Amino acid sequence: MFIHKHPYPPYFPKGATKMIVGTLPPPRFSTGELKVGDVNFCYGSIDGQLWPILNQLFALDLVFETTQKAIDQRKDFLHERGIAICDIVHSAKRQKIDASDLGMEQVELRPLLKYLKENTQIDTLLFTGGNSKNGPEYFFRRLLKEHELTLEVLENQVPRIHSFELDGRQIKTVSLTAPSGAANRAVGSLPLYKERKAADPSYNTLLFRLDQYRPFF
Repeated sequence: MFIHKHPYPPYFPKGATKMIVGTLPPPRFSTGELKVGDVNFCYGSIDGQLWPILNQLFALDLVFETTQKAIDQRKDFLHERGIAICDIVHSAKRQKIDASDLGMEQVELRPLLKYLKENTQIDTLLFTGGNSKNGPEYFFRRLLKEHELTLEVLENQVPRIHSFELDGRQIKTVSLTAPSGAANRAVGSLPLYKERKAADPSYNTLLFRLDQYRPFF
């Protein structure tokens, strides 16, 4: 049994108003066996799409390499845009050493509500995945239930938008399509994607995410 512990502490730039919430990075980030092109920071997998998406949206000219420069570039962006990162999973056990959310067992969650109470300017949570089993929204709903809180639907189309009240303050949640190759099949089945693909055969899953993420970042 592999114990998969999150390798990075939550990152809270001063004055952050938004917070990216995922689950766990691939196990190699916990064991230190990084691939060429990996960045040793949140969402740093060379196979992931979050930083490539943000790189295109904001023309950041990011480097994709295992260097301190790459880490600093990402931290500078988060600080400038007021975006925190706090994945919801602290640790999990795995029978198979891979990055699948479904493979996580005996999951220990981070105290996200405590962090939100400490960072009172955060008004939007950006989930990098939805309410499928072991996704970030799925686990967040579990945390809310433990505190007798619930999500109220604001928009039921992808990306789904909800809100909840915490100590008298309204916080919005946005469940974005996961920035991973594994989610491409789900993207391909969405009516909106099919419509855009039919209109423009060069349209792809990365462009779909760019269109989806743009309004929320």
